[in-house]
Amino acid sequence: MKSIFAAAAMAAGVLVAQGADAQVQNWKIQTSAQAGDFYYKSIEKWLPVLTTMTGGKVKAELTPIGSVVPHNQTIDAVAQGILQGDLTSTVYFSGRDKAFALLGDLIAGYDTPWQVIQFCYYGGGREILQELFDKYGNKQIKVVGCATGGKEAFISKVPIRKVDDFKGKKIRSPEGLAADVFRRVGGAPVAMPPSETYTALDKGVVDAADDSTYSMSDSVGLFKVAKFPIYPGIHSMPILQFTVNMASWNRLNSAEQAAVDGWYRAAMADLVMSADVEDRKLVARDLADKSRGIEIIDWPQGERDKFRQVAAGAWKDFAAGSELARKAYDANIRFMKQMNLLPADYQ
Repeated sequence: MKSIFAAAAMAAGVLVAQGADAQVQNWKIQTSAQAGDFYYKSIEKWLPVLTTMTGGKVKAELTPIGSVVPHNQTIDAVAQGILQGDLTSTVYFSGRDKAFALLGDLIAGYDTPWQVIQFCYYGGGREILQELFDKYGNKQIKVVGCATGGKEAFISKVPIRKVDDFKGKKIRSPEGLAADVFRRVGGAPVAMPPSETYTALDKGVVDAADDSTYSMSDSVGLFKVAKFPIYPGIHSMPILQFTVNMASWNRLNSAEQAAVDGWYRAAMADLVMSADVEDRKLVARDLADKSRGIEIIDWPQGERDKFRQVAAGAWKDFAAGSELARKAYDANIRFMKQMNLLPADYQ
């Protein structure tokens, strides 16, 4: 963790000169979070730090999912300068290129959030993501970074204790790789933004949801309508990318750019740590307080391994979707071998 986020400490010490010609930039950054949820509040509290670290050059405003443009159209909005940035889930763009799915969330692939972040910064993830945004954003988008906010729980109205229990279940899922994996185990994926998850569960539109971390799910009240969470999670650690309009980025000097990069790394490290602490605290609460009626399900390792084998088949099929998808797949597999997450002879 120290090596990944060392830049944050360095950037925090940068003193940005504020000459007479310095011009403050006001950035509107759309997120993939709902206003008030754990992820949104965690990033929001870091906004004054961004202003401080850039010597007052950047003032940022967060907006919730879908507030300016639909959740899967922020690429176009950032490229055109309608938004100055987005801090959102990479998987939302899987419909444009399957590489976004493989870079945005290698379902059931990594064991910890830190491994996902390491792939971004040391396994080639950020560089390939920049290639994708160059292609689909007309080279008008700068990828500042990519990191996960934590390992998701799986929220369900009915007990799902093993892989076979997915059969016939309607599952809220983002489009792309996650949906394909759930389909392969017999589920029926339903694409919808997170803001619609509570109502969909409450009304029986879906039986379960690939949605977010335990603490974020609690913060928006999902356990009022879904009493059978799977924790620790079995599947998802989605990337929350930070991209900036290229013209806005280029108006910053090198010190200010370093400060923005360091800010994102530090803010995401704080999100991972605080989400894990909050998850564990809430799980302990729900295990102790039986009156809440929540049954926390922890899959045995054999079922986790079985689910990963199914997911690995989906990874390979998605790799055939495009040249960049194959590049993203190969980079993930190469890094997982280096990290001893896959055997050296894995094909």
